[in-house]
Amino acid sequence: MIVTIDGPAGAGKSTIAKRLAEELDFQFLDTGAMYRALTWHAQKSGVRLTAANELATHCLAVPLQIRSGTLWVEQVPMGAEIRTPEVSRDIHYVADNVQIRRHLVDLQRQWVCDANFVSEGRDQGTVAFPSAECKFFLTATPETRARRRQRQLQQQNLPSVYEEILAAQLDRDRRDQSRPEGRLLKAADAITIQTDEMSISEVVAQLANIVQVRLSPRMP
Repeated sequence: MIVTIDGPAGAGKSTIAKRLAEELDFQFLDTGAMYRALTWHAQKSGVRLTAANELATHCLAVPLQIRSGTLWVEQVPMGAEIRTPEVSRDIHYVADNVQIRRHLVDLQRQWVCDANFVSEGRDQGTVAFPSAECKFFLTATPETRARRRQRQLQQQNLPSVYEEILAAQLDRDRRDQSRPEGRLLKAADAITIQTDEMSISEVVAQLANIVQVRLSPRMP
């Protein structure tokens, strides 16, 4: 079974998807990490992010692997280095590049083939896995999402001015919703979960219950 979790930045998708995968004993695919990792790699390699063809040529040659829910780039596991404000600032160059998006969607489909996966991102239920058996769309107000991001940055001892984070959040939303391919869009058959007043544990429990109901007819 494939479970997709889509939604805007800051809705808690990655954390919730990872915990849901653990709860269900599924594998976890963080597609946002793929775009972040390629952005980080292009930055450190000195690639011109504004040169779309140059960027695509570089990114398509970067070896990516998924191991136990962790993304590896050139045999190196990705961690905090791809979660910085600098990566967040520039990720749109990679995310808006049609060649790169199609390449990453192809990889996602290869990795998820014939396995139980929870996959999160922006276009998982609409583009990558339109036939997924269970689809969720997690969302929250921009203000809530900005406060969550501020807490994350504070925990990493990184700059965390709320007004700047909120402005960047709104700009990210606009870009995600308007890109020509793979834009942020709720699938018609996705279940919307508004997470503003919910804890991570509460969201995971609600999603797990829904997935278990969907799994029941498949059990022998």
